[in-house]
Amino acid sequence: MLKQSILAVAISTLMLTGCQSTSQSTNSKNFESTTPTSIVQTPLDFGGENITLEQAMADPDWLGRQPESALWGADSNSIVFKQKREGSVVRDLYTVTLSDNMVSSIPLSKLHTVVNSDAISSPDGQFQVYTFEGNIFTKNGITAEVRQLTFGSENVRVDQFLTNGLLAYSKGTSFFTLDVNTGISKELVNLHLVDAPKGVQEPQTLLSKNQLRLIKYIQVQHKNAKDREAYKNEVAAQNDFHFKNDFYLGKGKELVAVSLSPSGKALVVAFKDKKAERSEHDIMPHYVNSDGNIHPKAVRQRVAESTPQNTDFMFIDLEAGEQKSIDLSSMPGFDEDVLAAVKAENAKAKGEKYESKKAPRSINLIEDWAWREGVIQWSSDGSKVAMMLEAWDNKDRWLVTLNADGKSVTTQHRLHDDAWVNYNFNQFGWLHNSSTLYYLSEETGYSQLYLKPVNSKAKRLTDGKFEVSDLTVTKDDQYIYFKSNQKHPGIYEVYRVNTVTGDVNQLTDLNGMTDYKLSPDEQNLLLTHSTIMLPTELYVTSAKGGDKVTRLTYTVSDDFLNKKLIAPKIVAVKSSHTDAPIYAKVYYPADYKEGESGKTRKAVIFNHGAGYLQNSHFGWSGYFREFMFHSLLAQEGYVVMDMDYRASKGYGRDWRTAIYRQMGTPEIQDLADGVTWMAENANVNVNSVGTYGGSYGGFMTFMALFTQPDLFQAGAALRPVADWNYYNHGYTSNILNLPDVDPIAYERSSPIFHAEGLKKPLLINAPMVDDNVFFQGVVRLVQRLIELEKTDFETAIFPVEPHGFVQPSSWLDEYRRIHKLFEENLK
Repeated sequence: MLKQSILAVAISTLMLTGCQSTSQSTNSKNFESTTPTSIVQTPLDFGGENITLEQAMADPDWLGRQPESALWGADSNSIVFKQKREGSVVRDLYTVTLSDNMVSSIPLSKLHTVVNSDAISSPDGQFQVYTFEGNIFTKNGITAEVRQLTFGSENVRVDQFLTNGLLAYSKGTSFFTLDVNTGISKELVNLHLVDAPKGVQEPQTLLSKNQLRLIKYIQVQHKNAKDREAYKNEVAAQNDFHFKNDFYLGKGKELVAVSLSPSGKALVVAFKDKKAERSEHDIMPHYVNSDGNIHPKAVRQRVAESTPQNTDFMFIDLEAGEQKSIDLSSMPGFDEDVLAAVKAENAKAKGEKYESKKAPRSINLIEDWAWREGVIQWSSDGSKVAMMLEAWDNKDRWLVTLNADGKSVTTQHRLHDDAWVNYNFNQFGWLHNSSTLYYLSEETGYSQLYLKPVNSKAKRLTDGKFEVSDLTVTKDDQYIYFKSNQKHPGIYEVYRVNTVTGDVNQLTDLNGMTDYKLSPDEQNLLLTHSTIMLPTELYVTSAKGGDKVTRLTYTVSDDFLNKKLIAPKIVAVKSSHTDAPIYAKVYYPADYKEGESGKTRKAVIFNHGAGYLQNSHFGWSGYFREFMFHSLLAQEGYVVMDMDYRASKGYGRDWRTAIYRQMGTPEIQDLADGVTWMAENANVNVNSVGTYGGSYGGFMTFMALFTQPDLFQAGAALRPVADWNYYNHGYTSNILNLPDVDPIAYERSSPIFHAEGLKKPLLINAPMVDDNVFFQGVVRLVQRLIELEKTDFETAIFPVEPHGFVQPSSWLDEYRRIHKLFEENLK
């Protein structure tokens, strides 16, 4: 075992913080203030004990259990985070108090005293309001006093503080106000997903009219009903205490979003027709269950069965008791046939002719996969409201403001993309003290930050070939904090921009993956930081930037640090198809010598999943098992490459949309460039290269072996997509449109249509209870391979695994098979 002092040197270099102490778990200990190195160099290998496949695929507790879900307390002096309990799925809570430099666990009896991710701060910043076990609590940031304000079994959600000082919270489809001082609660509005009651109706049919005219009993019953209704209306009209704010959205509707104005006087509601999202055949059988029976599980709908959905928008004036439908038809492109060229191409392929015509497009609130805040945003004084909308066809995004009439909108910004508008980089909001919007947009080709006064032109605050995300506006509107990869596509630091001068300042220089949270008093930043070789830990630094960075947690285990792991180098691979390079991690063999020749090395290219994901960055990877597997391969003499092929995140719009209508073509071209680079720069024999990957990476393995069968000598496809017609709508329709609109794109991009190209050994590893990429896809592809009389493929099934494997035994079995495939076929 290495001595602690040697480990400390490795940590100091890798973390670039000078920290010289580690611990296997989160302990109460003093903080250490450190000064980060300014320039990142190639990460260093560390440890002296070889990693084994069994250890790499073991339960990840052995790595150390890293801090999760960290956030600030109201006092700006405490930080709360979760840590997984060893050998359990349970998370325990810990707190860091900056004033006494200690980390301590929170007893279960005190969990209700700890703020959580739904906490909001009072306007004066003196206390936070949050929920625990479905009830509302407040915590004073000065005295630490905790008070419970609601007592009930039905979960409530805190929403915001109103301009009158009352807290707004919601329960189901009802909104309430709560005086946090007195505890008095009042229902503000109740939304009903039924048709409005019509009251006592006069007879409409011939039979009912005759019944009322001829039968005295019916006459009496009708009069009694009208008298009761009239009395109820008179009571309501003459008493202010009577609750009047019931609003009816209609039978068969479901809520999409509801946003209450800060004044508490108005409401914007988004709702749509409630449709069955699953059909009777959208099921997945579970074969291994405690009762020994097969359990059918309902799963999501396939993109091939998706139909356009449209959201309705309503403005509700709570003081006037009026509700108005919001008309979106003034938005530019509202009725444009944006898919005309695609439809014409597909019609021509069928010997038909398509004639373009205008028609209202289906419009919905946008869903940002990274930003979970509301996409309906009110200005702080409640006088204005903005919404971010998207077209069902994925080609347009609009930022609109509601006009004073409450019935129409003004478009503040339209983002059009002939491919698809990104489901990231849609964060927006209002500055606190003016009628000015801020928002992100990819219109330059990269996500950049803009300011837009409602009555004048937009101003771009950042500019360059880098991505901006995770915005935080200071209370005085002077600065907007953000995360960006300005220094290098794979290095993310924290910055802030002056909203008046446009000056941008880099606040951290840690050279890895760094996220942040601004403290409530806006004096400090809580940092979540990792490097290629070491997992996430918590740090704190001044909100103004500077050299002093204080490490808060030490959770990486000595056992992990003792393992001999090879640090990958990040290289820029020259592309044959674009001016931009393809960034990739390269794991060189342990015995590799610079300049060696003879083309003697074998190699593996790993394909990351998700498509739109970045893995060749300087932070800790979610693919930590693969990282250790790649180190093991490198110790055995392999060169391993992990490419951020076209479609990957972090490199701008054009890199992302290169796969539009041709998934599996640009990516495999990039893999071919990777093979060439390894031959020219790492002594690799091009006839001794394999590939593997999971999910989207499994799909890429299929496409590589089916469409360029001489590129790799073997491939392993894990939880792979075989036919995009069977994947979900939200992801697939962005890239390939809908199957009935663009069947050309689906045939071009789905492996099952290219299976006849298989010539080299293929391993298919398929989890059977995968509710993301259905097992059915592998079943269909295997049947096609059988019918094509292909012989060099094998299928391994994993009966109890979902899309992301859980059981260590399954991980080990899967990677033993992958390792065997490469050992037997990459000579």
